[in-house]
Amino acid sequence: MTTAAGEVPRILHCHSTFSAGGKEVRCARLMNAFGAALEHVVVSAQPEAMGARALIDARIKASFPDDFPALTGWPTPGRLAGIARALKGYDLICTYNWGAMDVVMAHRVFARAMGLPPLVHHEDGFNEDEAHGLETSRNLYRRAALMEANRLIVPSTGLERIAIDIWHQPRVRVERIVNGIDTAAFAKPPSPRALPLEKGAGQRWVGTLAGLRAVKQLPLLVEAVAGLPEEWHLVICGEGPERERILAAAAAHGIIHRVHLPGAVADPARIIGLFDIFALSSASEQFPLSVVEAMSAALPVAAPDVGDIRVMVGEANQAFIAAPGSAQALRAALTQLAADGDLRARIGAANQAKARQEFDFAAMLARYRAVYGDAMGRGL
Repeated sequence: MTTAAGEVPRILHCHSTFSAGGKEVRCARLMNAFGAALEHVVVSAQPEAMGARALIDARIKASFPDDFPALTGWPTPGRLAGIARALKGYDLICTYNWGAMDVVMAHRVFARAMGLPPLVHHEDGFNEDEAHGLETSRNLYRRAALMEANRLIVPSTGLERIAIDIWHQPRVRVERIVNGIDTAAFAKPPSPRALPLEKGAGQRWVGTLAGLRAVKQLPLLVEAVAGLPEEWHLVICGEGPERERILAAAAAHGIIHRVHLPGAVADPARIIGLFDIFALSSASEQFPLSVVEAMSAALPVAAPDVGDIRVMVGEANQAFIAAPGSAQALRAALTQLAADGDLRARIGAANQAKARQEFDFAAMLARYRAVYGDAMGRGL
């Protein structure tokens, strides 16, 4: 260990991005839950993407250095050595997704020579560049880089299979920890004034929480909602580079007045209950945190059949998990749910019960405490 007995362990978090997406929200919530037991340092492969920083409690000891070596670039020996030197002085290195894989490789090459701390890698899914198929070169690089990792944490059965069968990770080092949330917080009534728009009388909302990125295929969701009756509006909470494409799709389908982009939401528990249906349209997901949040708020879910979504939702909701990449299939699911308020209520209640039983934050926190503590050789 780097710290002496009685000192607070220091964890370095190397993220592909620290925008307020699923893995970043989970990371911030875990940091808050660990409280004063840990000190955190956070770096991002996209230094400008730090939106999740606002989710970290002010009482948490966390820093965000701007002089850390770039996480992306050509993986030359000199560059990897520079990254490895920056890994000294910590008790645990946590890396996240492909954007931090050069950190994993630097650790793989120099860990023993430089006496580097243990590393736990987290894989939560793929961006648009691998949404429809993994790249062979990246698979080989991951396979080599992960050889010195203490653990590889994944949230879904699909990623667990990929880790073992394609990245050739020993089963004993792969930990599947499903995403969990404070389900009780999401069951509370929403705050009507928590969004910068008002839900008009008679309006119904299809809502989603998503980074506005190409892999989320949000123009496809706009197309699906365009077929719903006039009282149904689409509310997309998030930020990202696809904003103009989403608005262009809304204009093209003649529903610009029914599509709302209020920006990122700091506390989804305050607003998700304003939705009547939760929807996703992603090309790739694994175990989306937003689906658990929607279930906890007693919402029905309409989404493509990607990742673990079908097995996440309640049995009654599974009929509304549609063929991937099809606006027509997603529209059909939304249309049936929109037409029947009693059906929405029944499905939502079943989803909420399942979320409470299987996806609560406390169980997830216990697993992360065990994995991180085991890696550092100390209890948390």
